[in-house]
Amino acid sequence: MNEISTEDENSCDEGDKTANDMSTTNRLESKVRSYCRNFPVVFTKARGATLEDEEGREYIDFLAGAGALNYGHNDPLLKEKLLEYIEADQIVHGLDMVTGAKQAFMEAFDSRILKLRRMRYKIQFTGPTGTNAVEAAMKIARNYTGRQTIVSFTNGFHGVTLGSVAATGNSHFRDGCGIQPQGTAFMPYDGYMGEGVDTTEYLDKMLTDGSSGLDHPAAVIVETIQGEGGINVASKEWLRSLEEVCSKHDILLIVDDIQVGCGRTGTFFSFEEAGISPDIITLSKSLSGYGLPMAVVLMKPQLDVWKPGEHNGTFRGNNLAFVTARAAIEEYWRDDSFSRDVKRKGQVAREHLDRLVDLDETGTLSARGRGMVQALDCGSGEIASRISHLAFERGLIIETSGSEDQVLKILAPLTITDEELEEGLAILDESVEETMAEVRLKATGKIHLDVQVLA
Repeated sequence: MNEISTEDENSCDEGDKTANDMSTTNRLESKVRSYCRNFPVVFTKARGATLEDEEGREYIDFLAGAGALNYGHNDPLLKEKLLEYIEADQIVHGLDMVTGAKQAFMEAFDSRILKLRRMRYKIQFTGPTGTNAVEAAMKIARNYTGRQTIVSFTNGFHGVTLGSVAATGNSHFRDGCGIQPQGTAFMPYDGYMGEGVDTTEYLDKMLTDGSSGLDHPAAVIVETIQGEGGINVASKEWLRSLEEVCSKHDILLIVDDIQVGCGRTGTFFSFEEAGISPDIITLSKSLSGYGLPMAVVLMKPQLDVWKPGEHNGTFRGNNLAFVTARAAIEEYWRDDSFSRDVKRKGQVAREHLDRLVDLDETGTLSARGRGMVQALDCGSGEIASRISHLAFERGLIIETSGSEDQVLKILAPLTITDEELEEGLAILDESVEETMAEVRLKATGKIHLDVQVLA
């Protein structure tokens, strides 16, 4: 038997910058870790839109748990409700048994979210993360229609388990499967073919032509704004046209609202302003309101053809998440004031990014987004990563996204104060200015920026 070699317990992976500060992580945690490589400190506290590391240094959070913390870290009201529930020894884990917390959440969600929007959906509680909801949604579509193919879109991201990763476009995630992902076909997203090209017409043509090679799909799955794909924003007109194509060809429409739902765009659901009515909706991330694992599938009642227990999961009944989710709905969605404030802050961020674009002498930068999901496209992963690195050194956490990590993504908590938002944007300003000055010098040949500089 060959002896399995092990790394020295004090070694770290090449490229890890914090062998001293994070030696335990480098020694024990899998190489699959990602965020800690870009933000290499040990965080210990958090409140609102601020994180604090073990040295006491504070950072403004423009990442917000990749969209899982729309209401910020440790929201006081949600924390109070959670502590009261725990102190009373109420149910924490209950599979899918009925609990008071579960019933209260469903009643709040129905009255404050669904009924006010004249929406009728059955609620399915899946496993605790977004990919669990996507897997269930795809199974529902296939079981109901009796068809297999799911149409997804270029640059789409829907998860990394085998079913959801098959609908994810990025080869980085698909290559990690070990087998060829199956059961999906990809179509060009809005804007993928350039301005003035309506890609829903292409989809319609493929579905109409019996020789196109596209089997009659069970469903189309789409993000209204592609988060991990680079903040690609579908227009209202494109989304309406997509719904019409699905209706014309008897195909279910699944909207993946996991990252940009729960208020991120200013409305609770990201598709509300488009006026569409998806057959199936997936929600997770900020649904619990507190960063607790929770995911659901919303399906139109006629689609609920499940047999009891046919799709399940041990942690589909996270009662702590039910408590905070209900509190978040009742606190932030009791009227439209929160929605208006989110849109206002989003406009502040967008105007700031537009100014950066206008000041860019290289013509490299561009901005896009909607509500409180805004992006600065830097044209290359090196430039975006450099800006992110400099921002982190200055006390701002901001991540990159897109097919080449070329896009900086502003995903701050929706509850961020105006002062924190302005401070974070000022740090971004400084980091962009320094990086673009380096880019201009590089273009003149006066300095050489290699990978070690733009890392």
